[in-house]
Amino acid sequence: MRGATGDTRSPATKDRLPADVWVLVAAAFAIAVGYGLVAPVLPQFAQSFNVSVTAASVVVSAFAFFRLVFAPAGGFLVDRMGERWVYMTGLLIVAVSTLATGLAQGYWQLLLFRGLGGLGSTMFTISAMALLTRLSPPGARGRIAGLYATAFLIGNIGGPVIGGVLAEFGMRVPFFVYAGSLIVATGVVAVFLRGGRRRVPGDDVAEQPPMLLPEALSHSGYRAALVSSFVNGWSSFGVRVAIVPLFAAATFEDGARIAGLTLASFAVGTAVVISLAGYLTDRYGRKPLVLGGLVVSGVATIALGWSDTVPLLVGTSVVAGMGAGVLNPAQQAAVADVIGADRAGGKVLATFQMASDSGAILGPVLVGLVVDRLGYTTGFVVSGVMLMLATLPWIFARETHPSRNGSVTGE
Repeated sequence: MRGATGDTRSPATKDRLPADVWVLVAAAFAIAVGYGLVAPVLPQFAQSFNVSVTAASVVVSAFAFFRLVFAPAGGFLVDRMGERWVYMTGLLIVAVSTLATGLAQGYWQLLLFRGLGGLGSTMFTISAMALLTRLSPPGARGRIAGLYATAFLIGNIGGPVIGGVLAEFGMRVPFFVYAGSLIVATGVVAVFLRGGRRRVPGDDVAEQPPMLLPEALSHSGYRAALVSSFVNGWSSFGVRVAIVPLFAAATFEDGARIAGLTLASFAVGTAVVISLAGYLTDRYGRKPLVLGGLVVSGVATIALGWSDTVPLLVGTSVVAGMGAGVLNPAQQAAVADVIGADRAGGKVLATFQMASDSGAILGPVLVGLVVDRLGYTTGFVVSGVMLMLATLPWIFARETHPSRNGSVTGE
């Protein structure tokens, strides 16, 4: 538990983000571009081994499954080894996995190599969150979370475009380019991330012991963040990617094109607001932005079920993306507030990530069952109501922003 301390720095110094944050943002952009390179090619590459659509889809899911399963171990490694080394090791694992994927000579090799990449992915994801938590000034956590997410978002938008061009030279080429970009990102972090060297248990002078999960769960803000992370993963990363394209195909004549337009519209909505949302959550607190984001996302998701024209579908997708863009920096900043800058929190961050990944995995399956029995409208209503219900723990949670709370204490 930490009391608030006065900040005697000049306004210019307060507004200047640490150089290490920009290193992480640059690395995030390179990673996201590379991921975007292979995302549109991977299913087609899998089908080139003469397998079914289901088998090709399993290759995509394997990456997320390995991320989820390895998350607890990733959190443990961050607490024991320090964020910087785990971050670079994770990048190198994904680089090797991606290179091996591009060289795969059969379906089962492809499945194994792509799945193993999920191990490295969860390592650098958790360690990046831990680094941002420790390096971000308390009054700029939301802004930095928004900046980091923007780098990923822009990379994810541009990557598929570049990947489509590279695929003309062969479906293996994007994998080789992605592996190379990861090696470059690792080099950038190794050379320029100076503040990422944290003492770990066993040093002569170690920092405070890592925050354990039971301690984090004693904070109402962290418990609320787990709920909102789960439903956001369910809706934004699960239902949006798996169910919305099927809805577009079933509703409109040119379903494939409309599905792509819808997914892009969601990304545009998020990009428009995410940086501003980060600034606002630092200024007005985490709760107002989380509550607003959940309500906007919930209403827009429900409206998707009645979107029987292309403009309406695109419009509701943009609004849903805006809701997600408002929500994400605020809930991530809240988790960072709970952990604080003076402690490691690998297991705490891993659990937060697992909540989102669990929602992304369960959402498409359960909503798919609802759609099969009751139709798309009901499926979207279920998802929207879940987002709205996630406001309840936040309504009763304590504000985590240090300047508005004085200290972050459990309840």
